[in-house]
Amino acid sequence: MAKTSAQYLRDIVAAPVYRAAKHTSIETMDGLSERIHNRVLVKREDQQPVHSFKLRGAFNRMSQLTDCAGVITASAGNHAQGVALSGQVLGIRSVIVMPVTTPSIKVDAVRGFGGEVVLHGENFDAAQGKAIELARLENLEYVPPFDNEAVIAGQGTIGLEIFQSGETVDRVFVPVGGGGLAAGVAVLLKELDPSIQVIGVEPEESACLTAALEAGEPVTLDHVSLFAEGVAVKTIGTETFRLCRQYLDDVITVSSDEISAAIKDLFDDTRAIAEPAGATSLAGLKKYVAANDIRDETLVNVLSGANLNFHTLRYISERAELGEGGEGIFAVSIPEEQGAFLRFCQVLDGRMVTEFNYRVDDRSAGQKDGHSARIFVGVQLKEGAAERKAIAGALVDAGYDVVDLSDDEVAKEHVRYMVGGVPPRFVDERVFSFEFPEHPGALIRFLDVLGTRWNITAFHYRSQGMDYGRVLAAFEEAGSAEFVSHLAELAYPFTEITDDPSYRLFLAPASAE
Repeated sequence: MAKTSAQYLRDIVAAPVYRAAKHTSIETMDGLSERIHNRVLVKREDQQPVHSFKLRGAFNRMSQLTDCAGVITASAGNHAQGVALSGQVLGIRSVIVMPVTTPSIKVDAVRGFGGEVVLHGENFDAAQGKAIELARLENLEYVPPFDNEAVIAGQGTIGLEIFQSGETVDRVFVPVGGGGLAAGVAVLLKELDPSIQVIGVEPEESACLTAALEAGEPVTLDHVSLFAEGVAVKTIGTETFRLCRQYLDDVITVSSDEISAAIKDLFDDTRAIAEPAGATSLAGLKKYVAANDIRDETLVNVLSGANLNFHTLRYISERAELGEGGEGIFAVSIPEEQGAFLRFCQVLDGRMVTEFNYRVDDRSAGQKDGHSARIFVGVQLKEGAAERKAIAGALVDAGYDVVDLSDDEVAKEHVRYMVGGVPPRFVDERVFSFEFPEHPGALIRFLDVLGTRWNITAFHYRSQGMDYGRVLAAFEEAGSAEFVSHLAELAYPFTEITDDPSYRLFLAPASAE
């Protein structure tokens, strides 16, 4: 018989999670609150000893075990650490089966909390199969990550803390993976105050709850994106689905770019560095507010975890501007002729250029010598999609062929870094690296000072938010004393890199070797 909301309320209130977990803080996000005209609060589950909410559910389940030889689970993430620390506090043997591909930092973290690590298989399914086998052979209790009443009740203590905070809350946004957190928070809040809306948030490419709601029952997704690994679940749990369908007020999906933008918002306002799954609920909050024109409410998002691979920050930073609508990227064909760069930048009307990739290209007819240049350009935006449309229109009016690539995943993920290659014909060029002070309009001034006397055959610029911008530029027929003199007069630091190995391997004309 299904457990009632009143029974769940009793179990949540009685859950002994604070023997291992912390009562985490709720903080105001002042900057975001002002920007979206609502009071935005964040529930800081990154403050847990394992930097994730998963400790609550794991401990609650394990605290109920008696005469147990030990526990076992399969996980490569936050649940593994929650089980390991719970075992350490309770004095219970904990075995965690992890795929052999699990990064050593996660393996070491589990061992640091006293867990016995078994590395098996290339993926989670193989690890889970091994865990179930070992549970039978060694008489170990399997601790599921989400689809368990005690686990759900443990996660529900987050909702209890939100309710007891003294804040008058209108809506609470929670991430959804297997559904344990969303189910526990929703059933608790609806039992205590039905007026509080609870909204589940899923990544677009891992939306197992959305698929289940459409089908009327849990279904298995063919594929899930691993960007937000902590909520990358193919099949929602049976009990968690029942509770989510009954008690969640709405469900919304968000893109990887929107999650990246939310990570930046959390850092800007709290200096917390959330993992992608941890920022999913904030991404949903922002999208939901914009879609429903919500103002002057108190909104809570759960920062569910902060176990982030440091190197992922490079990708997140790159995508955050796109997720916030702060950058547009375009493919533009311009004539391959002297001065074409400068004229193109003038059409942008002083907007900040964030990226500029160019290589001479003869695949389409030009306006002068039979050649055109295809450029990949990023432009900083202040007004989102409307400004992107205006930029594209201005470029078309100026006679350019334009494709807006801002929503093209392949362009953002791969093509922007692959633009270029060897020219279609021999080019007698020299290549230089320049530095110039970074500020709005700096790139167009650089091109203006550079002049139009020499043809530029390769160009790369990327704004990195530093005090100085860096440009790589190649010039055709630049061997004269006049050219050398002109470079000296530019007053920009530069270094010739024509003999650099990377240039000669990937960009130099073949016949120049």
